[in-house]
Amino acid sequence: MDDNLICVGAVMGAFGVRGEVRLKSFCADPSAIENYSPLTTESGQSYELKLVRSVKGGFGARLSGVPDKEAADALRGTRLFARRDDLPNLPDDEYYHSDLIGLVVLDTGGALLGKVSNVHDFGAGDILEIVGKGLKEAALLPFTLANVPTVDLTAGKIIADPPEGMFPDPTGD
Repeated sequence: MDDNLICVGAVMGAFGVRGEVRLKSFCADPSAIENYSPLTTESGQSYELKLVRSVKGGFGARLSGVPDKEAADALRGTRLFARRDDLPNLPDDEYYHSDLIGLVVLDTGGALLGKVSNVHDFGAGDILEIVGKGLKEAALLPFTLANVPTVDLTAGKIIADPPEGMFPDPTGD
């Protein structure tokens, strides 16, 4: 996948019988997804996007070249990407999820905790999924200033101050 692409939405399935899709937007302003058209899929297919109406959980939308319900259904689960250059610049304390994935996570003492494998938003704020040596399963760290005081994209690292007991003690104590 091209590092210059950011996932801005996903096709949830067909909407109606005329080739419209049900679209979920991942943009801060959900309707702004239309401004980033054309959008690209992971396979490199490009689609012009036109939002048609609001629907529960997203939008009814038209994608160029999708003529009917069967073609729209075939796109279910397809993620849509915009070029990073087309997206707005973020303030210093905000990040695109794709910028956080892969960063090394260190505790405030400099001990390695793991690496960010994913960023989730279940509705109450972002959560970093961290995997690493000594972890039986991924740790889910709320992405708050208290838990993550420093993000250094240039150095490729995050300094975390996780709640007690979330990670194994790096000293073995």
